[in-house]
This record gives sequence, structure tokens and C-alpha cells, in this order.
Amino acid sequence: MTDLPDTDFTQRFIFDENDARGELVSLERSYAEVLAKHPYPEPVAQLLGELMAAASLLVGTMKFDGLLILQARSEGPVPLLMIECSSEREIRGLARYEADLIAPDATLADLMPNGVLALTVDPTEGQRYQGIVDLDGENLSECFTNYFVMSQQIGTRFWLNADGKRARGLLLQQLPADRIKDDDERTESWRNLTALAGTLTAEELLALDNETILHRLYHEEAVRLFDAQGLRFHCSCSRERSANALVSLGLEDAQNLVVEHGGHIEIDCQFCNQRYLFDAADIAQLFAGAGIDTPSDTRH
Repeated sequence: MTDLPDTDFTQRFIFDENDARGELVSLERSYAEVLAKHPYPEPVAQLLGELMAAASLLVGTMKFDGLLILQARSEGPVPLLMIECSSEREIRGLARYEADLIAPDATLADLMPNGVLALTVDPTEGQRYQGIVDLDGENLSECFTNYFVMSQQIGTRFWLNADGKRARGLLLQQLPADRIKDDDERTESWRNLTALAGTLTAEELLALDNETILHRLYHEEAVRLFDAQGLRFHCSCSRERSANALVSLGLEDAQNLVVEHGGHIEIDCQFCNQRYLFDAADIAQLFAGAGIDTPSDTRH
């Protein structure tokens, strides 16, 4: 990992006397990398940061090898938000948007009316899993909380904030009954932990370090904070993957595309803006089984 722990990381904590755990995330460099690829309006940049924070928190709580994909789709000015975060803790993201329809103070409901949120776990081995829930909360924090209520039935709460420079998130999750056996006491303990977390303002979450946040919220609780785990921006696009997409078209269609596009096929990565160019010689070489060892120029 190239990112320093104090810029992009998640950090887990656990309550020694309650059946609950938590995770905090801070993203700066990777968030800046995502925003640098497109001129996102401020409300869209904030949503992207919040979705990045959510993906990072979820990867921090899951044990799997593969890719976590979050997709929010709607019929509004932001038809798509998408974040991918791998078990290697490499993250990328993008949004599609209509800038002319986005007001500076636009809310989630304004940007993504009739929206749905899909969470997909694509493991390296094993079966793909996807869960879908309506974007019916006032913000993404509520939407993710609702997702877990509807599809997982695990006590889980999210607090997500981003301001265009930093994306932060807090997750609380119930654990199986162990320290507290009585159902009423367990319910009250969870209600108390989430109520305290609910007092944290967006300004505090964005500005304070993790130790200060936990002391501010839970100074009367026994809390253990674990080591930080770094994250970084990384785009998985490559010339080889673009070539494989052309192979899937078939030789005739690929040759026709070269002609239709004036001698070059351009394949652009929407995540990082990398452009891959293929001319007639590249196509011939590719379908002759010679690979892509002598590619045409690529450029950003």
C-alpha cells in the first residue's frame, strides 16, 4: 500500500462489555483521485465520498477474497453512482450526472429519485451475491441502515459524511449474544450505543481523529481500538482487458469498428479516463493469437 495510514484507512473497535463492534473510515488521497477524474458538482462529489466510505466500512467487516461493488441507480439527475472496493483494499468510483439539473443544495431525493441501491459481493471463488434495496432514506447513511434491516436482519447503523476533501464514516454492528444474555438488556445496550453515536455531528466526524471521536462518544464504555488498515485508489483497467472485450465481439465486428471509427477503436475507462487505442494491425495481431505485445499508443 502506498497510502499512509493517516490519509486513507479503516480502523476497527470493539466494546468489551457489550455485544457490539464498530468501524471508522477516513479517505483523503483516494477520494481526491476519484474526484480528479471528472468535474463533479459539489452534491455529487459528496455522494461519491459517502459511498466510498460505505464501501470501505463494509470491506473492513467482511471476510472474503474478491470485489465489493456498490451501485446506486435512479431516474434523476444522477442516474448512477458506482464504487468498487477489493479485498486487497483498492478502491475506485464514478458517477454519471446531468450538471445542468443539479442545484448546489440538492438532496439525495433531488439527485436520485426512485433510486435503488445494489450491493454485490463478487468473490474470487464461490457464488456471487447481490442484495437490492430502495433508496428511501433521507441520506445514504439511512439507506445503508435500511439495507441491513431489510436484507441482513443484523443490527447495523451507518453515519457517512463527505465534503469534497475528506470522506468519513462510522459503522456500528451488533454481535451475537455473549456478554449480555437478557434480551431486554441487549436491546437497551444497543439503543444506548446508537443514540450516543447519533450525537456526533458531521463537522465532528470530518474533523476529529478516531481516538477523540471514541472518547467523545464512549468515554464511559470499555472500548478497544485496533490497528489501522490502509486503503488506496487503484483502477483495474488494462489494455489486455480492453483487448479481451474486442475479442468477444468477433473478428468481423472488430474490423468493422476500426473502419467506422476512422482507423482506430478507442476504449475509454470511465473510472480513470485512461484511453486504449487499437488499429487494424492490432486487431489482426489480436485475432491471430499474437496477443498485445506491440500495442498502439495509449494516452490519458
